[in-house]
Amino acid sequence: MARATSRLTALKVEKIQQTGMHPDGGGLYLRVTKDGTKNWVLRYMLNGRPRWMGLGPLALFGLQEARGKALDARRLRHGGIDPIDARRAARLRDKLEAAKAVTFKECAENYISSHRAGWRNAKHAAQWEATLGTYVYPIIGGLPVQAIDTGLVSKVLHPIWTAKPETAGRVRGRIEAILDWAKAHDLRSGENPARWRGHLDKLLPARSKVAKVEHHAALPYSELPGFMTALRAETGNAACALAFAILTAARTGEVIGARWSEFNLADKTWTIPGNRMKAHREHRVPLSPQALAILQEMQELGAGDDCFVFPGGKIGKPLSNMAFLMLLRRMKRSDLTAHGFRSSFRDWASERTNFPSEVAEMSLAHTVGSKVELAYRRTDMFDKRRRLMSAWGTYCATPAQKLNNNVTPLRAS
Repeated sequence: MARATSRLTALKVEKIQQTGMHPDGGGLYLRVTKDGTKNWVLRYMLNGRPRWMGLGPLALFGLQEARGKALDARRLRHGGIDPIDARRAARLRDKLEAAKAVTFKECAENYISSHRAGWRNAKHAAQWEATLGTYVYPIIGGLPVQAIDTGLVSKVLHPIWTAKPETAGRVRGRIEAILDWAKAHDLRSGENPARWRGHLDKLLPARSKVAKVEHHAALPYSELPGFMTALRAETGNAACALAFAILTAARTGEVIGARWSEFNLADKTWTIPGNRMKAHREHRVPLSPQALAILQEMQELGAGDDCFVFPGGKIGKPLSNMAFLMLLRRMKRSDLTAHGFRSSFRDWASERTNFPSEVAEMSLAHTVGSKVELAYRRTDMFDKRRRLMSAWGTYCATPAQKLNNNVTPLRAS
């Protein structure tokens, strides 16, 4: 030790200029990089392999301070403790101690702020804020995020778990996401107390056990041609949009957010980008003659690439999410929902055609098959889906009195 120490002392570390590693002894080195930066590092062995531990820059720590740090690290190593792991643990403890001042509500607000841009619409963030403000903040919002445990999560969920199971499920998922975010930012440690599988599922009954699943009200497909006749008698963009949604079996948000740039009328195809789809994957929709007729009708209102196909009352804005609901109320069909027409299509495809079920499921933009099957599938069955949607358009446009109960003679191949 004396030999190495005298070497660095004689060289006067402040004046060392040459690039490289300059030993002081006991594994302590002064590292000089090509840009002239000087840092203290300690080399030690762990499980037969060398590890390098930074001890700080020469500009902040002189030789005697660096030797003191190296000595402390060597003592830890002698006691069987990895000094790098010990330093990380100490830093984490400091962060967790500081986190005692960070509340769950502050973490939630930061989570929403950081994810807002990635959510499909502003209403998603509003829903988060509303449910957290109603059910979560009054109980745990002002508590340190580090202190949230299973008992507190249960205190939030128990009052609504059986009374409002769907809401309770969303609340639980949102608490879990926020606590995961806090852990990723070193604001808490340990398992997530809002985790369902292997944790809360042992304490709370499954949602399916406490409430019957409510499906969207759907019109029997046998009544659909008559409904379409009544719908086409309505005026306004909402009526056109709902008819288009029925003919394409698309979701409400996909239709009212559609822009002309997504359509290739020559190819009779509507390509919905992934960022507007529920599964976040691009979806191609074959357009039947009936769907194309509606688009041609809407073109008369203007068809700039960036324009909405079904514009709302305000310039540059699409129809409201409530437009279909209000239209059905005006038609005195409050018993129906726009989403329910997708079920009508699915029932018709199953009972009145010979197309394979996966063709109908793909027409609804549902994920079909396991991850392995999806990895090997190289087609979206577009040609078969085009024939199916053409048959659906024909069925919807057929006068009710001409329909019969025979299976539609269609070939899937």
